[in-house]
Amino acid sequence: MTAVQYPAAEPGGQEARGDVDPIPGQLALPGMPPFRDTGNGQLMLPGLDDLADTAGTDDPELAAVAAELDALDADGARTGAAIRGALDMLLDGQHTGRYRWDQLHKTEKTHAGTLVEIALARALRLADGTALDYTIAGADVDCKFSHKLGGWMIPPEADGKLLLLVQASDEDGTWSAGLLRATEGNLRPAGNRDLKRALNDRGRAAVRWLHARVPLAENALIKLPEPDVAAIFANVSGQQRVNELFRRAQRMRVSRTVVATVAMQDDYMKRVRDGGGARDQLRAEGIVIFGDYAGDQVLARALGLLRPGPGEFVSARLARRASGADGDQGRDFDRFIRLDGSDWLLASPADPAEPAPVLPR
Repeated sequence: MTAVQYPAAEPGGQEARGDVDPIPGQLALPGMPPFRDTGNGQLMLPGLDDLADTAGTDDPELAAVAAELDALDADGARTGAAIRGALDMLLDGQHTGRYRWDQLHKTEKTHAGTLVEIALARALRLADGTALDYTIAGADVDCKFSHKLGGWMIPPEADGKLLLLVQASDEDGTWSAGLLRATEGNLRPAGNRDLKRALNDRGRAAVRWLHARVPLAENALIKLPEPDVAAIFANVSGQQRVNELFRRAQRMRVSRTVVATVAMQDDYMKRVRDGGGARDQLRAEGIVIFGDYAGDQVLARALGLLRPGPGEFVSARLARRASGADGDQGRDFDRFIRLDGSDWLLASPADPAEPAPVLPR
C-alpha cells in the first residue's frame, strides 16, 4: 500500500516529488535530528523511536482492514471524491454562496463527520458495523473526521476498537486517511462530559496511514486572492458573477460546484454553456472556456493548460499567432492550436483583446 501519494506533474502544477514531507504538526525543531521513516511512509518524531507497534504491524485485525481498504480503493480516488462531495454538501454553496470552512456555523461543523462517514460508506460500499460505523474485513470500525490533522475526538464506545481517521482541509488542499487502534496508550485522559478523548503523541505516531496528504480536488475560490473573490461576488446578476469567475480564474480548474456557488441558481450550468452563457459572452474578450469534452481536453493540454477533469472547466484568453516570426518573439511556438483557420496561443498581458475562436463540438 502506498502511504503517501503525490500527483503526476502537469503544466501549471507542482512536480511529483520522491521525498516524503512531514505530516503537519510534525515539524523538526532546530537542533533536532531528522525524521525517521517508520517504513510505511509515516515520519516519526525524534524521541518516539522506541514506541512499539507504530504502524499497527502487531495488529492482524488492523492489517486485514488495511488490506481490504486497499483492495477497494488502492489509489484513493473514490475516497477523495467522497470527501470532496461531503464537504461540498456541507457548504451548500449553490444556496448559500459559502465556500470556506470558517463560513460554517459551529453546529454545522459537527455534522461534517456524519456526512463523511455516509459518503465513504456509499463510495466504498462498506457494510454497517455491529456497534460502530462499518464492518470491514469482519471487524467493527469507527469513522472519525477532523478538519485539522490530529483533531479527532474518540468516544468511549470506540475504546479498544479500530478507527478510520479521516482529515481534509480546503485551505491546505489535502486529505489524509489512516487506521489506529483506540488503546489506552494511544489516548489522552477524558477532559469533557461526554468522555471523548483526543490522541496523545503515541497515538498520533502510531497511525497507519493509508493515504497521507493527498491533493484534495481544488476549490478555485480558495486559491483566488480575496480581492478577486470579492469582485466576483460584487455582481448582482448570477450570469455576471459567473462571467467574472472565468475572467479571474483563468488557467485554473473550476468545478461545477464552484460555478453553482457563484451563480446561486438552479440552472447554474446554463450560465457557462454556449447559447448565451459565459462561453458566448466572454468570446469577444478573447476568453475561451474548455470543458470536460474529449476535444476540449486535447486542446487545453496542447496549449499547456491544466486538463479539465469530469465536471471541470479551464478558461484562458487566446491571441492569434502572428504570421511572421518577429511578431511572436519570445513566444512558445510549440504551444498553439489551430481553430477557424488560424493558429492561437495563450495571450500575454501585452496582447490586445480580440474575439476568440469557437471551440469545435
